[in-house]
Amino acid sequence: MFSDFSFAQDTVGFIIEGKMDRAAMDRLIAMILEKLEQHDYINLYLEDASVQQFTFDAINTAFWFPHKYKDRLRKVALVTDRKWIHALGGLNNMFLSTAIKNFPTQERMDAMCWIAKRS
Repeated sequence: MFSDFSFAQDTVGFIIEGKMDRAAMDRLIAMILEKLEQHDYINLYLEDASVQQFTFDAINTAFWFPHKYKDRLRKVALVTDRKWIHALGGLNNMFLSTAIKNFPTQERMDAMCWIAKRS
């Protein structure tokens, strides 16, 4: 299940709950692509709000998505307490010009400020 919201026209956020399998990841990507149809570039806020399970397929898709759309993503904020997601975000950050920043859940307000800030 996803809750989506906008910080600005080109900045969108998703709060993610439940099971993250391939079908859920496909729905999330479709929602992001819908925003990319409206804007050349976007900022993306993703918050893990008690995801119960991640499948390997969903993790693989999530890892490669920013590579495929690297020229269209300015900033990505990853809000979670899962260290392995922070590690994947850090790995992506080394190879992409997209600014990917990890935040623990308790710093969600800092993440929102960072993603909304024009740079």
